[in-house]
Amino acid sequence: MANMQIVVASKQVEPQYVEMMVPLYSYGCERKVKKTLSHLKGIYSVTVDYNQQKVTVWGICNKYDVLSTMRSKRKDARFWKPEDNIEMEEEAAAESLPAKGSNYKPSLALMKARSLSLKAWKKVFTRSYSF
Repeated sequence: MANMQIVVASKQVEPQYVEMMVPLYSYGCERKVKKTLSHLKGIYSVTVDYNQQKVTVWGICNKYDVLSTMRSKRKDARFWKPEDNIEMEEEAAAESLPAKGSNYKPSLALMKARSLSLKAWKKVFTRSYSF
């Protein structure tokens, strides 16, 4: 009974295989990938094929969470199937763009940040040593 894990099922999380194309440069990279993904909850197995540069994860997980965790170690990681990558890019683009009706303006501090001199930066980021 102590080995059982309770996982709440929802629409986005279900048992599945997640196949990713991950650039692996050495067998040390293979160990790093296995270690990173094995710590996620609900992951039962991680299989790494060094020759094909393919990582297969099996378990109860959200495939986008697995990919984001993998991208923390390997920036060029992507799904094995190209159609999954297209879906992910469309979702990311929709989230990052502001709505057409909104009056989105970047803050003045961000616009002028590049034009500040060293003297101005020192005034902005003064250190206080009082505790």
